[in-house]
Amino acid sequence: MISMQSTPGIDASNFVSSFNLAFYFMVGIALLFMLGLTVLMLYFVYKYNRKKNSKAVQIEGSVRLEILWTVIPALLTLLMFYFGWSGWKPMTKAPDDAMVVTSTARMWNFSFEYENGKSSPELVVPVNTPVKINLVALDVIHSLFIPAFRIKSDMVPGRETMMWFLPQREGQYDLYCAEYCGLQHSYMTSVVKVVSQEEYLKWYTDTTAVTTATEGSAPGAEGLAILKNRGCNACHTSDGSKLVGPSYLDLRFGEKLIVLRDGKETEVTVDETYIINSIYDPNSEIVKGYPKGLMQSYKGVVPEDEITKIIEYLKSLNEEQ
Repeated sequence: MISMQSTPGIDASNFVSSFNLAFYFMVGIALLFMLGLTVLMLYFVYKYNRKKNSKAVQIEGSVRLEILWTVIPALLTLLMFYFGWSGWKPMTKAPDDAMVVTSTARMWNFSFEYENGKSSPELVVPVNTPVKINLVALDVIHSLFIPAFRIKSDMVPGRETMMWFLPQREGQYDLYCAEYCGLQHSYMTSVVKVVSQEEYLKWYTDTTAVTTATEGSAPGAEGLAILKNRGCNACHTSDGSKLVGPSYLDLRFGEKLIVLRDGKETEVTVDETYIINSIYDPNSEIVKGYPKGLMQSYKGVVPEDEITKIIEYLKSLNEEQ
């Protein structure tokens, strides 16, 4: 966890204390049994060693002892269940006044969309405000995990799930995908930024396009920022090296490219139409040498004005060659 502000005595979220209580209780029980059984084992080794008991003796059972070692573990198991259940149950229903964010997971990035239409690769939330996250997976099973908040939930394609929490301390916290989802799984990370109400309102109402510090100083810089924001660089590179998908350098405008269309090799011209089709219907034409089905459609996710800026960036790469 990376924290921008440390406030002693305040948990990062409302679920931390109940989770920690259940965890410490279960670890305590495990340690108690481990130490108890180890001491008992050593005692039996000493008391019933071969030198002291050269001849085996039948030991009669004890009903009282059997009742004790049945009832006590059963009660401890019920206690562990209670602590776990009492911590989990409140996680299943978000408050009615919770702000709603939709998290979309795809190989291999998260994006977070807010009620005003704003989208961000980072989860930005105001402190002391309940947050409900609708979880959407577009390709395979992912899992959104925020260790500092003690929350984790699977994101299953075709299934509606949600998670919620109350951030109680300002700071920046790590966010991971906790379900192995393919080649670049370990790179599927983001952060949660918990900010003040005033800072959040300023950020929330600023709906300008995502830019980088180099915007205006390099051709197509805004398009590159969009590609990074949408997680495209997890599968594609700008330097010609091969990842999951073809490099941007392979897209030379006006030149021919061999693709597989309905399983047959076809020659297409790299132009604006081809780029738009590759983003909105990526599996209709697969570049030869690459697998089908890894990229899902970005239709409804990437608007046309962003595609225009992406095309400007791709054209700038051609000019640099």
